[in-house]
Amino acid sequence: MRDNFESEIVDMLREGELSVAFITRFLTERGFDVTRQRVERTLRRLVGEGKVEFRVGNNGRKQYRLAR
Repeated sequence: MRDNFESEIVDMLREGELSVAFITRFLTERGFDVTRQRVERTLRRLVGEGKVEFRVGNNGRKQYRLAR
């Protein structure tokens, strides 16, 4: 389940950058039982692995995208 959950996040980020709220919403719509905290924890791990990067937008929230 963990790899499937992470691969769904990576697939979503291929289309563009997203905030944690949108990632959580889209995962819930796809049938995953996730919380915002679980998504944030997974994204922090992916940032540490170098697969994903983030920037702070004008509204002060992190926008995640695939690392280049």
